[in-house]
Amino acid sequence: MGKPLFLEGEPGTGKTEIAKVLAHALGRRLLRLQCYEGLDTAAAVYEWNYAAQMIEIRLADATGAKADLAADIFAPRFLIKRPLLEALEPQAGGPPVLLIDELDRADEPFEAFLLEILSDYQVTVPEIGTIRAERPPIVIITSNRTREIHDAVKRRCLYHWVDYPGLERELEILKAKAPALAPELTRQVAAFVQALRGEDLFKRPGVAETIDWAAALAALDTVELTPETVRDTIGVLLKYQDDIARLTTGETARLIDEARAKAAA
Repeated sequence: MGKPLFLEGEPGTGKTEIAKVLAHALGRRLLRLQCYEGLDTAAAVYEWNYAAQMIEIRLADATGAKADLAADIFAPRFLIKRPLLEALEPQAGGPPVLLIDELDRADEPFEAFLLEILSDYQVTVPEIGTIRAERPPIVIITSNRTREIHDAVKRRCLYHWVDYPGLERELEILKAKAPALAPELTRQVAAFVQALRGEDLFKRPGVAETIDWAAALAALDTVELTPETVRDTIGVLLKYQDDIARLTTGETARLIDEARAKAAA
């Protein structure tokens, strides 16, 4: 439909991975704009190569060629293109996938700046004019919902909530992303993480943590889950000390028993 896709969900549910896999599957270039507080047009869209412009001015002074210097130093060759402007340029293999990652980390005025790009796929450079995409890029916007994104942005997008996967889906992901882990242990890991997300935690582990944990267990040649194994590797899954402290030995044993039962089923 030529509209951006707005993905919202908890951290670690795979929103960024969707853009990466989409670019890989379509054979398109992936352009990623990582948002942060204070992000401006110089980092997101373009800036002028001031060093090269100064050299051009000094050369003009030395040679006396100053007839149309203003037009020369603001030529496109002095423009340093950032991800948003690059996404509007023709690309080999088709329009790129533009990932605007974690938009909720950027300031609200930056959202307003995005409206022209999201609506008309164009950027206005005062010294040059309007640069418009011949074919619009595939735009993926992600948000961890640390703050609400303005309705004006959402109206221009298709919306999808990315939730934590179910047991079968997470098992499929582990088989693809952590194939070194034994099948029985893979089922236990998926079932344990599913049970752990049901606990009262400050930050539930995402899919990325599940994959990292599976890789850690494989590196340790783990055969099956035990309370000792979980205790030694829990820092891969949980990133807050309060959550780790809440997971007592008895609680861990209970979750392991649940995981084994689900894995066996």
